[in-house]
Amino acid sequence: MDVELPELPFSLRTYGPDGHWSYEDGVLTGWAGARQDRFVTPTGEALEPASDAPRLLGAPEGDFQLIARVTVGFNSSFDAGVLYVHVGERAWAKLCLEYSPDVPTVCTVVTRGHSDDANSFTVEGSSVWLRVSRTGRAFAFHASRDGRRWVFVRLFTLGDEKETGAALVGFMTQAPLGEGCVVTYDHLEFRDAWPDDLRDGS
Repeated sequence: MDVELPELPFSLRTYGPDGHWSYEDGVLTGWAGARQDRFVTPTGEALEPASDAPRLLGAPEGDFQLIARVTVGFNSSFDAGVLYVHVGERAWAKLCLEYSPDVPTVCTVVTRGHSDDANSFTVEGSSVWLRVSRTGRAFAFHASRDGRRWVFVRLFTLGDEKETGAALVGFMTQAPLGEGCVVTYDHLEFRDAWPDDLRDGS
């Protein structure tokens, strides 16, 4: 299913399980079902190939920033709302507001064959602003408690410039251990430029 959001200059398509995606009055809503996640553990065998989570993704061109305030209806450990980058089946990344495991936390996962997992900072309440940016072959993750001052979280690549230039970018929901959760994304914004400085809060 293709989805058009007025804030974004590219169309979105659904991937994975049904996320019951909807959009109304500037708010995008998605649902994660029971035990839905994307994570390839580095400590053992990969998850089953069928293991997946609802995603709504599109293909922006050139340099960009994708911004959203993410609000998660936390029910269980590791429930999360995600900004997601996909380059290949084993090359993707997540910027999450996650219950990790019992405190809302900004977390990141970068998967290159297997996934890593890193926590950044905790959040009071159930909302935070997230931002993913791209220039050339590089991606950057930022988060903000107020949507004005941004905290640099991560800088990484997922392949060469040709591969990352064709990346799919968008939204994901997950509930790895629980029975499901709802996530909303509002204050959606798209900028066709890389941030001037990754570390100055802008």
